[in-house]
Amino acid sequence: MPSPTRHHKPSVAVIVPCYNEEVAVGKVVADIRDAVPHAEIYVYDNNSTDRTVAVATEAGAIVRSEPNKGKGNVVRRAFADVEADIYALIDGDDTYDASALPKMIDTAISQHLDHVLGVRTPDTTSSAYRPGHETGNKMFNRIVKLLFGDAVSDMLSGYRVMSRRFVKSFPAVSREFEIETELTIHCMSLRVPSAEVPVGFKDRPAGSESKLRTYHDGFRILRLLGTLVQYERPLFFYGVVAGIFALVAVILGLPVLWEFVSTGLVPRLPTAVLSASLMIIAMLALVVGLILNALIMTRNETARLFYLSYEPIAPIGKH
Repeated sequence: MPSPTRHHKPSVAVIVPCYNEEVAVGKVVADIRDAVPHAEIYVYDNNSTDRTVAVATEAGAIVRSEPNKGKGNVVRRAFADVEADIYALIDGDDTYDASALPKMIDTAISQHLDHVLGVRTPDTTSSAYRPGHETGNKMFNRIVKLLFGDAVSDMLSGYRVMSRRFVKSFPAVSREFEIETELTIHCMSLRVPSAEVPVGFKDRPAGSESKLRTYHDGFRILRLLGTLVQYERPLFFYGVVAGIFALVAVILGLPVLWEFVSTGLVPRLPTAVLSASLMIIAMLALVVGLILNALIMTRNETARLFYLSYEPIAPIGKH
């Protein structure tokens, strides 16, 4: 089902997930309106208990609700409901520089990209990162590069511009703040054309409270990375498991084998049985990895074809 026609200016939808952001959301909507006047701004409220809905409505945003708590649930709902050629995702806490949005959109259109990541560049005089967040973000960036082979500067950024075909092919399984990690891995798995654009990043306005929980969210992201490695890189995952079992089997089995070669006896039969069992498990794990790897290749081919069924933001040669 093709999306943009080849003769009109791409429509832009800006999605702003919000939970108790009455202090900041009005300015966010106003800044987006100033930066991209023709965009439709969707504020998705996630069971706020303050005046977020009222403030967003007064600011002129289209306000919708997602009752299931969690940013991932909000993004999944928004991606399913909203129709546009270009999608922008930005947090409603007024920490991202909305004036960078036109540059991100122009980059996507001019370079025929499906994903533009806003890389946070805090003010050098005072970091807007909470304690531990910048270090954790860098660590996750390195882990993703190691596991998936592609470098990313700010995988946890909540500021992105995406094409319709990227959004509509995104499965959105996460429920909470792991959604940024899932978006990054989806980009790498499909190997879509993407770029990074530096964006301003500042502290929340006075009276606004962060919803992030450093250790809780960090562990959830680590767990998601482990799950994604299992499903996206099964040969690597099960190969590591097979290698561990095989190594233990060899360590346990070599002395028994040496004694059998020297004396013709196997006095430590339980150890020999355990070693053989571990080696069998290692072989089975490797076979599972090979089978799942073939299935993943088939799934990725199907996902790629579905992704390609939508037209790009700006067909090459036409703007």
